[in-house]
Amino acid sequence: MSRKSLKERLADLHAERVRTWDPAALKINVDQRRTLVETADPARWIQVGDRLDPFVLRDVEGGDLPLEALIQRGPAVLVFFRFAGCPACNIALPYYEEALAPGLRDLGATLVAVSPQIPERLGEIKTRHDLSFKVASDPDNALARRFGILYTADEASQAAQRAKGGFIGDTTGTGTWELPQPAVVVIDHERVVRFVDVSPDWLVRTEADPVLEAVRDITLVPAE
Repeated sequence: MSRKSLKERLADLHAERVRTWDPAALKINVDQRRTLVETADPARWIQVGDRLDPFVLRDVEGGDLPLEALIQRGPAVLVFFRFAGCPACNIALPYYEEALAPGLRDLGATLVAVSPQIPERLGEIKTRHDLSFKVASDPDNALARRFGILYTADEASQAAQRAKGGFIGDTTGTGTWELPQPAVVVIDHERVVRFVDVSPDWLVRTEADPVLEAVRDITLVPAE
């Protein structure tokens, strides 16, 4: 049996919401995602060819993950996601475990899933899905901000969360409404960005094949 694409898995999530959610709540969700797509400005995002300054992420299992360590043995693949309890993220990361991680290991690349959520709360998604790749915190959204991929929930979304007694800043531990848009960034051994895919709509995310193709292009000529 063929593996379901990420698009199909996320479509199933949306279909379930259409069946089970209150129409007003569903409208807030759909409207927010549509607005993010309509107002997206790709010129603000990190670009292929950009050379990155050093950065440091925090491994949920402890310790730091500096850029130089991530690219020491091959390309680094960063997958930005929102937070450990995000339903779409709990579909995307297991998909990447199945469809992306094995191929990247064969190519000598390092896969890291990145969220602003504090490590103490973020680690649960790695444990829940027994992920083989690194999961790391981007403190204060510093790297996502540099990459131009942050968004802030609109007023309707904020009001809906508050009505349920929620605040995403409490969930993430950042104290703000800012979250990264789902994105995949591939970085080569010279700190140069070789692939970027940003998804303003968090129910649209990067499939494995384009990422694997980008990494293969980097590793076609093995290092001596």
